[in-house]
Formats: sequence, C-alpha cells, structure tokens
Amino acid sequence: MSGDGQGTILVAPHHFPDLNRERALADELEYELVAAPDVDAFRAGLPQAEIVMVTPYARLTAEEFPVMTKCRAVIRYGMGYDNIDVAAAAQAHIPVAIVPGTASEEVASHAFAMALTLARRIPAGDAAIRDNAWAGIIGYDTPVLSQLEVGVVGLGRIGQHVARMFSAVGAQVRGYDPLVTEAPVELASLDSILEESDVISLHLPLNDDTWHLVSADVLERMRKGAVIVNVSRGGLIDEEALAEALVSGHIAGAGIDTFSQEPLAADHPLRSAPNTILTPHIAWRSNRSTGALQEGAVARARLALTGQPLIDLVN
Repeated sequence: MSGDGQGTILVAPHHFPDLNRERALADELEYELVAAPDVDAFRAGLPQAEIVMVTPYARLTAEEFPVMTKCRAVIRYGMGYDNIDVAAAAQAHIPVAIVPGTASEEVASHAFAMALTLARRIPAGDAAIRDNAWAGIIGYDTPVLSQLEVGVVGLGRIGQHVARMFSAVGAQVRGYDPLVTEAPVELASLDSILEESDVISLHLPLNDDTWHLVSADVLERMRKGAVIVNVSRGGLIDEEALAEALVSGHIAGAGIDTFSQEPLAADHPLRSAPNTILTPHIAWRSNRSTGALQEGAVARARLALTGQPLIDLVN
C-alpha cells in the first residue's frame, strides 16, 4: 500500500503477458497494484487510483473523471488516446501522457505486409482454393509492383516508415498530411490520394475531423480494384460501407487491424466480407514491443508519482 494506506496504481483490462514492471514500481514506491479484470472492476477502482494506466480495452469518459479525486496522472499505453476524454481530464486537472514510438517499425511492417498481400490478391487466391475452385479471373486487375500507386494518409513516424518500405520495393508512393511540408515521398492532396491510388494506407489519429474519413462516398470515389489498410484507429473507416464495397467488388481488399468496437462483434459485416485480412489489434506486437511499451508507461508513472515533470502530455 502507499504511504497513506489508500493509493493504488490501477491498470485497465489488458492482454500483456505479465505486469512485472508495473508491480516492481508499485512495490518500490509502496503502492498497491490493481489489475482490473474487466471494465466494471476498472471503473470501481478509479476513486482510489493515484495512477490510472489505460489500455485500448477501457475508456475514460467525462463521467469518470469527477470520481478520480486521488489521480495524479493518466498514462495511456501507446500513442492513441481517443478512448480518453482529454478535455474532461484537463477540467479535472489530471494530466494525460502517452507512450509514442515504441512500435513504429512493427505497425509499419504490418501495414506493408497486409497491403502488399492484398494488392497481389493473395487472400482471393487462397479463398478460391479453399472453396474447391481455381484462379478464375483473380489477379488480372492488379498492377505490377513498379506501377503500383500507393497513397499514405498520415506521415508521422509510422506513415513515413510505410512510405519508405513501399518506395524501397519500387512502388510509386505519394503521401498526404496536413501538418507535413517535407516528406520522403511526393506530397499530394487528400482527394487525389483517396481517388487515385491502388493501395491506401491510413496512419492518422481519430478525432472529429477524421471520424469516417473513408465514408461510403469516399469508397465510391476510390479507384475500382483498390485496397485499403487501416492499422491506426477503427473509426477512420465506415466499416459497414466498407463491407458493402468489398461485397460489390468495387474495393478489392481490406486489411484491418483496428475496429470501431473491439473485440469485433460476432455479426460484424466485415467478418463475412470477401478479400479481407482481419487482425485483432496486434500490429504493434513483436518480441520486443510489449516490453518497450510497458517500460515507457512505467517510466511515466514513476515521474508522476515522484513529482517530476511528465513527458508526452496531450492535455
């Protein structure tokens, strides 16, 4: 327990192999580590928590912050924080810190692998064989790699990694980012990227401006036979519209690692849509990324608990 016998370090529901790093910090500073097994337990633990460590599997809304009277900081594992109401946190005078950059290479390589696999129509070929069919017309519509037009939307760490990967294998790569003036690839307008690419890879935060950036209208305007990859945030794409575009054949494939609601519902239309690669929010994982992510989160928790300035604040 902490010095006053009350304080805890609260960890949201997680899929980490262990919490050894978090437990070591709690033991060192004499706090109780509380690992919430589910969302209800997480909410119940908020009033006593001095540090709240958030994963993608829980939310902190405006309703939660008024009860977080002991909280010194919220630490978000990773860099996406759309599941935290940062305005409400600021109003409650609770800083929110993120842990960016621990898995940029992993996420970029996941996007690259899915995009190239879909562009080569590999899932369609695999599905044909499993359905006791053969090639049919599969693959006749895909460009050769040297003529493959790739559009990268968002040119932060991960987006630039993806752009360099595709450039290295000879594809024609363009990028869009409203905050970037210099990039390793040619810059173009968002409409041009969305409408004139064989592959679109999304690398954006989720906010009011980017919610359903890829809407039903955008999907209709995309090049017939294009593929789309999203390893950023599920809300960037209208998933029902995407499923319809895949069924119609206008969109030739989709690689999705993040979804609007996770875990994915049993009746979600993307489950039965053709030519998809669906992964359970694992693009960031590797044999080193989990440890690096947890170490980064623990380091920020230590700063907050020892009265030092927090880094990577978002409010």
